[in-house]
Amino acid sequence: MAVRKLWARGARRGMGGLGAGVLAVGFVVGGGVSPAAANWQPDSSRLCATEPAPPSGDVGTPSTPAPITSGSDVWSFVSEPDLHPMRVTVTARQPGTAPGRIFVGPYSLGQVVGQTGALTVDNSGDPVWFRPLPSTALQNADVKVQTYRNSHTGKTQPVLTWWQGSIAIPPTYTNLPGGAPEPGGCYYIYDTNYRLVKTVSARNGFNADEHEFLLTSRGTALFLASKPVPMDLRPYGGSKDGAVLDSQVQEVDLATGKLVFSWDMLEHVNLADSEVSAADTSSSGGVWDPYHVNSIDEGAGDQLLISARNMWAIYDVARSTGAINWQLGGRKNDFTFGPDADFYWQHDARFLPGNRISMFDDGCCNQPGGAPEQQSHGLIIGLDFSNHSATAVRTYYHAPPLYSASQGNTQRLANGNRFIGWGQSSYYSEYAAAGNAENNGLRSLRYDAKMPGSNISYRAFRNEWVGIPYYPPSVAVRAEGGHHVVYASWNGSTETRAWQVLAGPDADSLSVVVGHASRSGFETAVATNSPGPYFQVRALDVTGKVLRSSKVVKIDGIDGIDIDIDGGIDID
Repeated sequence: MAVRKLWARGARRGMGGLGAGVLAVGFVVGGGVSPAAANWQPDSSRLCATEPAPPSGDVGTPSTPAPITSGSDVWSFVSEPDLHPMRVTVTARQPGTAPGRIFVGPYSLGQVVGQTGALTVDNSGDPVWFRPLPSTALQNADVKVQTYRNSHTGKTQPVLTWWQGSIAIPPTYTNLPGGAPEPGGCYYIYDTNYRLVKTVSARNGFNADEHEFLLTSRGTALFLASKPVPMDLRPYGGSKDGAVLDSQVQEVDLATGKLVFSWDMLEHVNLADSEVSAADTSSSGGVWDPYHVNSIDEGAGDQLLISARNMWAIYDVARSTGAINWQLGGRKNDFTFGPDADFYWQHDARFLPGNRISMFDDGCCNQPGGAPEQQSHGLIIGLDFSNHSATAVRTYYHAPPLYSASQGNTQRLANGNRFIGWGQSSYYSEYAAAGNAENNGLRSLRYDAKMPGSNISYRAFRNEWVGIPYYPPSVAVRAEGGHHVVYASWNGSTETRAWQVLAGPDADSLSVVVGHASRSGFETAVATNSPGPYFQVRALDVTGKVLRSSKVVKIDGIDGIDIDIDGGIDID
């Protein structure tokens, strides 16, 4: 059996080049991936936001607390010892959920449980893919599946996208309003093999904002960007030497990198309409956040839908002229609200068919701990343009009631269900289309899960995704109770259904000792009486076909711990 050396720099375990650039070598036998794919490495020059923004707090202010990486709320794996994702608790699981897996970017405003990063889990709460970040002062946000179109070839492909950077969270960051992106953030696009396709950054001195990143059918990316603009804030109750956090919609051509469209809030929306006072900027470096734009959506033809949390308003904008066609909510509201149609501090406004709009109504609060206007919930509003009226069509409440001071989303699923990310509350849920009413949050509930500790995710999505990693499966062996236990995992593989275990007296004489062991969660433990001391695993698909083989490991007969056969030394 031929053994070849597989070299990898900084891209081990699906981290896509984010690590410290450690040089590692393993030995891979067989497998169904071409040499080019197996040896693919990301171009480090295309990576961005790999280090957190420098702290801005006072001298002596503690930095972001280290994550909790052990205990009952954290996953730990023998075959992937560097991965410690959070362990979610599934509190409701009923028939009728939409297909797909769940995508989140766990972090915390305090001490995070598990590592921050991009995480995919299944309905049981088991991890499917995890890409950890090297610091808790780095976060991923808006982790989701999108369609990437190559404008040169016209071909499309499913991709994973997210924002990466540092979010202004005191006491580490006090130079910007809470929730604003620190300088240096950017967007990542990964293909189904977890290879880096492209990174995207904001233009014209703006910072890439975690709140939105949309791929379009034109081969472009629409996203939000922000930057402080110096301004005399005395007319708004602030200081003379203050600044406004301006928000801009930017669109970049992914093929050329050119900025092809921009729209600026300061040029179109009156600062005096904000629901947030300019007087209290002592904890944000003197920067006022009057808008807090948090979503963009494209409508038919020329329309853009823009949500500004701190305005309590949603704007329909004409791309061609930049003019605001109409405003829903806020101080210049163009509509009369029917019962239960009003909203406050909203997020994630989306166009729906039939003159309807969905959103996540935070209903709470100017600041964490402040008095809520109403209970947080998913909301669908119908618009009557003849009568300028807005009607609540559907609502989606949680039991127990939640009051999310920030973040959140309401996703429309293919089967008509709604998937709700509860933002600053540590839940995500799925409801049947009919929804429910306040104080009746269990009606229509199909799925509910809670993140540990104070962990949250800016948004949460349910998406269909097929992942076939470019890197090989991982394997580890332990001597336990007079036999060997082989631990197998393949971070990100959605197609693995079972494992084969091979063993032998040397790396060139391996044979199958366990033909089929059903996959059981992220990591599968398989017991064997084979003495080895060389072991390897193969990932099998639903038909029993070999997808990929792991490296070969040798168990140490002295202490019963496996040793990777690496370091570039040939096997005798």
